Amino acid sequence: MLETVQEIAVYIHRLHNVDLLQQGWYQIKVMMRWEDSENAAPGTPARVVQYEAPDLGADNVHGVWRIDDADNSFSTQPFRIKYIRQDVLLSVMVSFNLSLDNYEGPPTSAVLLKFELFYTPILANESGLQSSIEGPAASSHEFRIPPKALLGLHSYCPVHFDSFHATLVDLTIHISVLKTVVHKPFAKVSSVKSNGDNMGGSYQAKSQVASVESSLIALMKTLLSAREVLLKELHRLSKAVGVEIDFTDYEKLFDDSTFLQSNFHKELEIMKSETSRLGNPQYKAENANGCLDAHSVELLQWLSSDGLSSYFLFVGNQMLYLWNMLLNFHRIHRKKLLEFLRESWANDRRAEWSIWMVYSKVEMPHQYISSAVDDSSYHGRKGPMLRKLTDDPAQASAMRADLHRRSIAQMRINNRSIQDMQIFGDPSRIPVVLIERVVNSPLRTTSGNSYFSSLSYKDVPSLHGKSGLKSSRFPNNTLSSNKSENAHVLKIVVFVHGFQGHHLDLRLVRNQWLLIDPKAEFLLSEANEGKTSGDFQDMGLRLAQEVITFVKMKMDRFSKKFGVIGNIKLSFVGHSIGNLIIRAALTEGIMEPYLRHLYTYVSVSGPHLGYMYSSNSLFNSGLWLLKKFKNTQCIHQLTFTDDPDLRNSFLYKLCKQKTLDNFRNIILLSSPQDGYVPYHSARIEVCTASTRDYSKKGKIFLEMLNECLDQIRAHSSEHRIFMRCDVNFDISAHGRNLNTFIGRAAHIEFLETDMFARFIMWSFPELFR
Repeated sequence: MLETVQEIAVYIHRLHNVDLLQQGWYQIKVMMRWEDSENAAPGTPARVVQYEAPDLGADNVHGVWRIDDADNSFSTQPFRIKYIRQDVLLSVMVSFNLSLDNYEGPPTSAVLLKFELFYTPILANESGLQSSIEGPAASSHEFRIPPKALLGLHSYCPVHFDSFHATLVDLTIHISVLKTVVHKPFAKVSSVKSNGDNMGGSYQAKSQVASVESSLIALMKTLLSAREVLLKELHRLSKAVGVEIDFTDYEKLFDDSTFLQSNFHKELEIMKSETSRLGNPQYKAENANGCLDAHSVELLQWLSSDGLSSYFLFVGNQMLYLWNMLLNFHRIHRKKLLEFLRESWANDRRAEWSIWMVYSKVEMPHQYISSAVDDSSYHGRKGPMLRKLTDDPAQASAMRADLHRRSIAQMRINNRSIQDMQIFGDPSRIPVVLIERVVNSPLRTTSGNSYFSSLSYKDVPSLHGKSGLKSSRFPNNTLSSNKSENAHVLKIVVFVHGFQGHHLDLRLVRNQWLLIDPKAEFLLSEANEGKTSGDFQDMGLRLAQEVITFVKMKMDRFSKKFGVIGNIKLSFVGHSIGNLIIRAALTEGIMEPYLRHLYTYVSVSGPHLGYMYSSNSLFNSGLWLLKKFKNTQCIHQLTFTDDPDLRNSFLYKLCKQKTLDNFRNIILLSSPQDGYVPYHSARIEVCTASTRDYSKKGKIFLEMLNECLDQIRAHSSEHRIFMRCDVNFDISAHGRNLNTFIGRAAHIEFLETDMFARFIMWSFPELFR
């Protein structure tokens, strides 16, 4: 019988420790099986190639890789993790074979590829290391290779495991269909006479031959399709690395036309005559490099079982030759191929992950904003003509996301890409992100008749009783004047936790940023840990001092390493009130020299406009208790009770400061399910209640909003990205409890999942590099 085998080669380049929480010995196990049945034969490790021999004398590698016949798995050698951002070079390729006995044509079942991470603490005696590391897996990550990809695929496939075992395993996967040996020749059916005694046997024999030939034709079409894919991939990969593959020997050994003419001359003549008579426009008399064409496919129906067997062996030998050619080419150029396939993977993910992302573009709103009326004319008037607003924008956003989630549940995702089962395992459970790209409109004028009138910045009160921020000037002797593309850029990202938070709260977002830009430096702020009940002004000063100390330290190290600093990109990420701490820090005079280096600002559910219009009565009661019995100063400031005159309140004066003016990219993350932060406050947009409030409070709110939006609007000479991202979590797993009822679940979900960050960061990588 003629058989084909599915060969899947996994090249494991390295493990990069992003954020493993424990030092110790780790090991990676790889297994694969068909998806359609738990009882199907698993993939069998067929061969292992160690590209670079590990230094067995080093203290970070112990033992060798091994194959376990009990579960048909491959395991890397145990390696020791000591510190963050540590690289463990593995450089090993393992090829798995999966039998295609049940498939006469292309495979109809997917393949599940599973990676397991094993851990054991550091032992005094390393002789028992292998036995101690064979316990239950610490974490696992599964991928699905769809049937469309099994004819041939060459792809990058990163393994991240889970949030408690944040790693990056760089690997590439190479897939093809290959032939196996011929176990026995096809039996020839002898000629029979047409009499009544053998009539039934003749029909049965002919039926059997027809069935066998039909199966062989389907098998040959699969092999020919796989050959076409493999040839195209060889040309694509060789072009990617800039090294042309020499096909001279292949063309001499496997000239398709010569083989067909010498072995099937009679069949070719009949086929040529028939296709000419029928006027088949797809017929080709020539075949270049053995590529799949009508010549090869149409010939199959004219061949006998023996002819099909012969042609199968010929094409199968072609496939083996091309497959070995690819593996040798990969071994020589594996690093360049890894970079190319990684970039292709990133581009493909932007398209694939758009399933969970809804994009829209809007202009900076202005028609419903008015601060050009005085107090005497403000009271009792009906107000300017306002565009019709949704009664509850948060509810409208949640309904829109719910409809999109339902459409995803009904969607049949069937592409050629390797599917990450952390996402595709249950697509309806993945967060839906509504991305609103806000296009800047012109800055407000100072005309009193305009809806865009504002106070002059020279009259803006300061948080410290001084005038507004001056234009920033960086010390001339610190940075190089070299602005060329080759100049070294120091990139620093500061993460600031929220109320009663911990410096590791935003570590999942930090880890995703680290994957986007491994060269960036990260500060998880600890300056206000345990001190978030005080004055925002004090918290801002502590953060500013911590940031400056960190930046100076990194500048010294950077300059010693590279000699000169081409530029600095200083980015901030804040959660909840951490965003107000960031903005308060930017008003400090000591931060002035660094303001022109501000790059990206990510606000994760930040109450930028406070709680002047908060509709969550339960949460408001909690705030009242904190003010009443704890006298929490920051809560007074959030609710505008820190001063009888609202224009002397902290938040009003903070909005007057140009805290957002210097960032090149501003991303506001909100969630309509978050009951801890008012929806409009997190998005810095108008509140429906404020448009109906003709009191002084309503006017002051609009003034604050105007000032914030003015800072976000880009000047004519600037290019600024401003996005609002609504993250709609699937919180059904939390059940109906107090956290979901008061809206705390979604507020904390920002810290407990990184899927939304993965979608946003990989879709807009230029904002995070």
